[in-house]
Amino acid sequence: MGSAFDAVIKDTSLNEPELTDLARMAQSLGQIRDFVDALPAAIYTVDAQGWITSYNEAAAALWGRRPVLNAEQWCGAWRLYRPDGSPLPHDQCPTAIALKEGRPIRAAEAIAERPDGTRVPFSSYPTPLRDGQGNIIGAVNMLVDITERKRSDLSAAVLSAIVESSHDAIISKDLNGVVVSWNAGAQSLFGYSPEEMVGKPIALLIPPDRQDEEPAILRRIRNGERVDHFETVRRRKDGSLVEISLTISPVRDRDGKIVGASKIARDISERRNAEQQQRLIVREMSHRIKNLFAIAGSIVSMSARSAETPAELAQAVRQRLAALTRAHELTRPGLIDDIEPVSGAQSLRTLIEAIMLPYRDGEGETGLRLVLAGPELFVTGSAIASLALVFHEFATNAAKYGALAVAEGRVEVVWSVREGMLVVDWREIGGPPIAERPQRHGFGSTLANRVVIGQFAGTLDYAWNLDGVVIHLEMQIDKLS
Repeated sequence: MGSAFDAVIKDTSLNEPELTDLARMAQSLGQIRDFVDALPAAIYTVDAQGWITSYNEAAAALWGRRPVLNAEQWCGAWRLYRPDGSPLPHDQCPTAIALKEGRPIRAAEAIAERPDGTRVPFSSYPTPLRDGQGNIIGAVNMLVDITERKRSDLSAAVLSAIVESSHDAIISKDLNGVVVSWNAGAQSLFGYSPEEMVGKPIALLIPPDRQDEEPAILRRIRNGERVDHFETVRRRKDGSLVEISLTISPVRDRDGKIVGASKIARDISERRNAEQQQRLIVREMSHRIKNLFAIAGSIVSMSARSAETPAELAQAVRQRLAALTRAHELTRPGLIDDIEPVSGAQSLRTLIEAIMLPYRDGEGETGLRLVLAGPELFVTGSAIASLALVFHEFATNAAKYGALAVAEGRVEVVWSVREGMLVVDWREIGGPPIAERPQRHGFGSTLANRVVIGQFAGTLDYAWNLDGVVIHLEMQIDKLS
């Protein structure tokens, strides 16, 4: 840091006591200069007109250059920019403003560009200097490099944006299980706002039968362990339960000490439902394959009763298998690429006739072994396949165990509409005697219950009479369209 005192003490017009005082002052200023040079903060001075009169090594390092003393004004940076990146003229920098307005400025931010093109964000602390009469004779400024702070602020802002925009619940808590932060994903998943949860124990989300999970998790976190994809159940604000997958990691302070935990909770309800649906489909496929083999055997036996030649038997079997294919197609339209999906409206009578076609025994109305009675009623949309599935299950069971398993058996289906409900009675007559009610429901019965109760908001009841089963269905009529 330069000084004018070296020239002053060489002035021979001064007497010895004056020279001694000036020497002491120069020595003190030299010590101050050495002290300022040793400071990590960039410090420089200007005179009343803003000309740079001194600067330390830290200032030269921040600027990336050494400005010429008393030849450059306001600041030693090659170029200056405002925090938004727009150019900042030197005569509008914080030092210039402090001198012009006669007041200190604290933590004014700007960006210095070095000759090599690198840029350094800094905070400026200019303070005007005054003489004994209060007149401004210059200013001293301290520049603080805030590159790391800006980088940390940016990282924190990016992280905060990621956390807030995440659909997953991201929560932090201390080692006592008290919530410290709560993002929008957590509010969406659990129903509590940040104001309701921050400062509250995370145990509010844990059902009574799982309260032992939190102490075990905190023990692992204190040991520095990470918990990956822990599947559990939590309770929402409205009291409902939600299945989630938890990933929990320790949170450390700057010294590496564990001070809390961060949690990422993901709703896996849809995945669970998909897995359950997949299992249901696999069971249904297995059930259908077994049924098809059983029905094929019934068709062969049925056809053999009326066929007189092998050719007639083959033709009858082919016809019935073709009808069975059509009936099966109704229960899963569009499942196979080369099968046209059922569309539009279809009458209930036509639907049942198509399902029963494989079990006809001879030609004509009496050969169908089927009696249908009821008003004209049309079914549309997905209800066609669902209703076909129900009647297909009834017909399959009748062919395997009931009235359609014997030559003299028949099925009567009667329906009516009462108070917004479709009421259907499926009655089997002439089949093998029923000794007792079945002890368990097969998959087909379970499937029929799902459709009638779940999709059609109805009821399904069985009466196991000695001469045959009677099935009573009631379904909301508006669910069939």
